[in-house]
Amino acid sequence: MTTYVAGGRGVAAERGWDWVAAGWELFKKQAGMWIALVLVAFVVFVVLAVIPFVGSLASFILTPVFGAGVVIGCRAIEEGRELEIGHLFAGFKEKLGPLATVGAIYLGSAIVIALVVGLATGASIFAMMGGATPDVATPAAALTVILALLIMLALLMPVVMAVWFAPPLVVFHDKGAVEAMQESFTGCLRNIVPFLVYGVVMLGLGIVACIPLMLGWLVLGPVLAASLYTSYKDIYLTA
Repeated sequence: MTTYVAGGRGVAAERGWDWVAAGWELFKKQAGMWIALVLVAFVVFVVLAVIPFVGSLASFILTPVFGAGVVIGCRAIEEGRELEIGHLFAGFKEKLGPLATVGAIYLGSAIVIALVVGLATGASIFAMMGGATPDVATPAAALTVILALLIMLALLMPVVMAVWFAPPLVVFHDKGAVEAMQESFTGCLRNIVPFLVYGVVMLGLGIVACIPLMLGWLVLGPVLAASLYTSYKDIYLTA
């Protein structure tokens, strides 16, 4: 029987690699279904991306909802059940309100940060949020947008930390959106070094995955998704 650790516990640096390895083990158990699930998720987000303005907003809001579906699917595999495409959408049936609220806070934070950085640097919020813009017509303007993007990414890091573990905390521990985000941030902050290791490993694997026409992401994508669950278990649950 496992015990929930509020706010998470600090783990050793090498656990960053272990999260990836454990994600690989989950992938191997039902590799075909994992690949199918990733392809469906890819199609969903591509469809959202082609919807002007609204699609981009929906992508932010729905990311925690789909994240919850992934961790629910991971738990099903651990319990000896089959992973199903339906697991990707399980977050729409369980805790949709809190999960969408997490996404809305994520979206709102990104917009505010982009506005502040845009005002400070003169870059367009649309350039920083990924939209087409004439602001990059000259080298100087392009450098301004790149600088603004780097600053925005740095400011967004605490927000990402708050969102990272929010889906499993909402669906498995009945946390509200704000409480889940607070605990997610605390858990990430206590494990900065393991996450640095995790990030370096994922960066290296990501480069390799891109070499064969991006096909490696059919494997790395599921491993990355499953590692969210394995890292959550390591930080928030104890035997």
